[in-house]
Amino acid sequence: MNRKLYVVYGILLVIALFTMGLLWKFSHRETVLSPRDFPEIRAEGVLRIVTEYNPVGYYVAGDTVEGFQYELSRAIADLSGLEVEMQLEMNLDNSFSALEGNKCDIVARNLPVTSEWRDDYLFTDPVMLNKQVLVQRAVDSGHPVQPIRNQLDLAGKTLYIPQHSPGKVRLQNLQHEIGDTIYIREDSLYSSEQLIIMVARGDIDYAVCDKKIAEEGAGRFPEIDIRTDISFTQLQSWAVRKDSPQLLDSLNSWFRQLRDNGVYNRIYKRYYAD
Repeated sequence: MNRKLYVVYGILLVIALFTMGLLWKFSHRETVLSPRDFPEIRAEGVLRIVTEYNPVGYYVAGDTVEGFQYELSRAIADLSGLEVEMQLEMNLDNSFSALEGNKCDIVARNLPVTSEWRDDYLFTDPVMLNKQVLVQRAVDSGHPVQPIRNQLDLAGKTLYIPQHSPGKVRLQNLQHEIGDTIYIREDSLYSSEQLIIMVARGDIDYAVCDKKIAEEGAGRFPEIDIRTDISFTQLQSWAVRKDSPQLLDSLNSWFRQLRDNGVYNRIYKRYYAD
């Protein structure tokens, strides 16, 4: 009799463990969200936008949130009547993963429209013109080496960029243009702003970032030189999923309205005017 009880208890224990394993698996399984285009967004009333925290696009000043991407997103909210939910993500690949996983609807960053990205995403009409610049130490900061002015002199140099920076594609193309090796170091820990600080302190020699972020950094750190362009002026846009063409049309329509009513120009001049 006792032997039979042990068998029954054993079977019940196996069943319990199996059930617990299933419950753990389902409770930890990543939720798969349904694709969303503008009809679904309008029905919910919420537009989800992911951007990065930096001193131009989105930042906190005192008790106020400011930044070009933030203000443009708020202007779209006012125009569309949608509630805008902002998400912050420094890593560009993670931003695109959130987009592909339907966790957000728009990647609102200064994205150069490349042929590689066009294969995977839809891009809005250009939001702005921008360029990549070289951040290096100035001679009058006590640094004895003359700043690089000719891109050919980048051969053999090590240039730092944030991990998954859009500037990586430009630097890879630049290697082919000059016919020599440029050592590209993607930093997984630091943003463009932090790399600028590292150049100013002499921790690294060169970094590459958007011109406006570099200008903001130069205003705080006179030790750096940002006068050498790495790229030509680029068209930069926001990205949406390939399966969100109606959202793309709506965004482009909102951008046109904001340009027509002067709101876009006001926001642009605040953050990007020379």
